[in-house]
Amino acid sequence: MRVSASAVSLNVRDVAASSGFLQEQFGFREEMAADGFASLTRDDVGLNVIFLRCGLPTLPVEQRDVHAAGMILAFVVDDLEGELARLERAGVAITMPLTTEEWGERAFQVRDPNGVIVQLVDWNG
Repeated sequence: MRVSASAVSLNVRDVAASSGFLQEQFGFREEMAADGFASLTRDDVGLNVIFLRCGLPTLPVEQRDVHAAGMILAFVVDDLEGELARLERAGVAITMPLTTEEWGERAFQVRDPNGVIVQLVDWNG
């Protein structure tokens, strides 16, 4: 098998709100969009983040109304404290404070307007 691209697809109620949040706060850009759909990317990220409006008839019935609750979009960053300060200055609510785990991971979390968790991470090695 050869994998030529990667994506994570999340069902949300308001596609434009989640798309706008990733664009405004994290520098993503919309690569494709249509009614109820947006695919976002960054040149330095190896996957697309896709938002689908809950209830889309193109999804199997058992998936249509399943919201992305509990999913975490995690991005490893170079300057964790700098990103934390930037988001705080922008008025983004920090929903999990900067935490250090025993295995070396440091992370904090925010939520987009649909409740999708975005976690920024670095490693203490």
